Amino acid sequence: MQEKILCKKKNGMVALLLTIILYFASIALCIYGGIKGNGLILAISIIWLSIGWFPALGLRVLRPNEALVITLFGKYVGTLKGDGFYFVNPFSSSFNPASKTKLKQSGDVDTNEKPSMTMTAYGMSGNVEMQNRKISLKIMTLSNNKQKINDCLGNPIEIGIAVTWKVVDTAKAVFNVDNFKEYLSLQCDSALRSIVRTYPYDVASNVDTTGDGKADEGSLRGSSEMVAQRIKEEIQEKVEEAGLTILEAKITYLAYAQEIAAVMLQRQQASAIIDARTMIVDGAVGMVEMALRKLGENNVIELDEERKASMVSNLLVVLCGNKDAQPIVNSGSLY
Repeated sequence: MQEKILCKKKNGMVALLLTIILYFASIALCIYGGIKGNGLILAISIIWLSIGWFPALGLRVLRPNEALVITLFGKYVGTLKGDGFYFVNPFSSSFNPASKTKLKQSGDVDTNEKPSMTMTAYGMSGNVEMQNRKISLKIMTLSNNKQKINDCLGNPIEIGIAVTWKVVDTAKAVFNVDNFKEYLSLQCDSALRSIVRTYPYDVASNVDTTGDGKADEGSLRGSSEMVAQRIKEEIQEKVEEAGLTILEAKITYLAYAQEIAAVMLQRQQASAIIDARTMIVDGAVGMVEMALRKLGENNVIELDEERKASMVSNLLVVLCGNKDAQPIVNSGSLY
């Protein structure tokens, strides 16, 4: 299904004024026919007064970044695009299967616009809601619910994304899929699961996330931009036939699932403590080596092996300890 843009002039105002003029003319003719007793003129004016409202059904108003898909007796006629006041075939109708669908997204055309009219007949009254069949061409953002997915190591994580998208082909969006909003939401969930399962939450050894057969350091936490780009490309490939384009995909929430969050936090804390201790020991050994080298180069003091060992032990205790050292003054000999 290919989109066909209707190159019609914005002649809605002309049609409206002509309908109003003909109504006034028919009223005048009705009065004239009644006075003169002309049955033909009277009949024509009465008939027009009865059906003269029908051309008004072809009036359409579009605002910027709105479109209207027009069908005539089930056949696709074309799409109106561009703001203005239009007049189309009164027998035609607009079609938008997603007009009432409300997802967690911004920019729906009929979010705050719900035209309704009140009808009263035989003592009964009721409100009839008129559906808005316009299709928004604005940039919209879809924020799906957070999902629980296992990463490539089998750890359950919770992740959420926000997808920025817009309709570029109204005919495909309306006729190629049943409901393009629900279709987009489903494809976002599917693409998210497909990509997330190839990454670990944090950097892990011997894991290939790119599919090139080589281990890399890709992770959901450290490579969020790359993951989001792959999710965007995956979604775009699936919604191409629905006439949609994906502008951006961003990860909005990422965390371990509740059942393993506490354990993983302890693991991260232990890893951080080990890394910190390793750095402290490396620095302390370097400082001890430098102190011994400086003392030897400057001939400050002659130390035998036993005194060197005692000095190294004391310096390591001072430099690697969690608390401030308490100095002890030795007033006698070491031996």
